[in-house]
Amino acid sequence: MTLIAGAVLVTACVSSGRGFGETRRSGEHVDFTWQSTGDHQGTMTATLSSGQTLTGPWYQITRDTRIDQLQPLWYGWRPAWRGWPYWGPEPMPAFVTHYTGRVVANLEGEGQLRMRCRFTLVSPASQMAGGGTGQCQLGNGQTIDARFPAA
Repeated sequence: MTLIAGAVLVTACVSSGRGFGETRRSGEHVDFTWQSTGDHQGTMTATLSSGQTLTGPWYQITRDTRIDQLQPLWYGWRPAWRGWPYWGPEPMPAFVTHYTGRVVANLEGEGQLRMRCRFTLVSPASQMAGGGTGQCQLGNGQTIDARFPAA
């Protein structure tokens, strides 16, 4: 009986959901899926209308987030992209305070295909399952408006 209760407890912490987006320039559709892999983090996949797929980690920023936990968000990106002031080569301490209650992600696909995202959650206590909206940016600068309905 204890083994079953433990399995139910572990399973209850995992959640998943879907989202969708559209590129600002051309209106191309993007499908998102996400799955939590622990408290305030998980894996996200984006599928572009071309069929290209990008996958990577997402993190919900909370007051308890340590800056070193966010290091994977900077892999593969040049510093100082216009319009993304908190995506420098090293995270700034103000980053955690500024983004408390938000989600950030860094996805990569075949070759040099990259996407970085930032989302505002509707219900931060419900994490990604509560839904949210935000933006993603491809390596070529193209912006995607994204929406995640409550799971």
